Amino acid sequence: MASSSLSKLRASWAIQVRVIHALMIRELITRFGRDNIGFLWIMAEPLLFAGLVGALWHFTHGATEHGINVIAFVATGYIPITLFRHGVSRSVAVFTVNQSLLYHRQIKIVDFILTRFVIEFLGGMMAYLFMAIVLMIFGQFPMPADFGLLIAGWFLYSSFCFAICLIIAPLSEMSEAMEKFIPATTYIMIPFSGLFYMLSWLTPAAREFLLLSPFVNGMEMMRKGIWGDQVTVYYNIWNPIICSAVAALIGLILCRRVRRMLTVE
Repeated sequence: MASSSLSKLRASWAIQVRVIHALMIRELITRFGRDNIGFLWIMAEPLLFAGLVGALWHFTHGATEHGINVIAFVATGYIPITLFRHGVSRSVAVFTVNQSLLYHRQIKIVDFILTRFVIEFLGGMMAYLFMAIVLMIFGQFPMPADFGLLIAGWFLYSSFCFAICLIIAPLSEMSEAMEKFIPATTYIMIPFSGLFYMLSWLTPAAREFLLLSPFVNGMEMMRKGIWGDQVTVYYNIWNPIICSAVAALIGLILCRRVRRMLTVE
């Protein structure tokens, strides 16, 4: 009985992997086509934004900020927030544009959100790695002090981003007004992202308040993983885990409700 259940689980997992892979290829070709650098734009876009903002900070704030290279500091913050902004924007109306694919029983509506987010996630990771290597060559980026903490922070940050996308996608189907609020919401989120500061630079009151943000906790972990003992960080690993789990549960419930509203042609 146990072996039979395990075999069914493996078969279901294999089908799901093939579904996501096929949807990713379809999404990449639809978005980027086959011309120029194609799907590499998912890496180029975060790099472009991070590079421009980093250069601007270098000229306005100097070479270092609190003893940390300012270009590396801004780049390590801007690429994760680009993941959030792109992930959220790609989640809007994702069901409407893909609902004809629900004709295939193996495809679920959550697959559409997961597919688009995985593409943004991989693009963000490639951009992060490429940025770090290039800056290391020019002596502007340190060898990470703790790879494990860096990766853990990135995954916790990304997990909460995905959980938010699970909520945004069905809400955008329930109300057209949601699409109008998304750009403003992503900009309002910037002060609560840990992008331009570290908690050790702030007052104790502000620090305690910002520790409620899952984004800040993930960002602090990433920067501790990069700079190690050079920086003082504050984070609670359970905050992004619990917040991601709760947000994902709410998102899945909303997705289930929206599924009943969709018509398959």
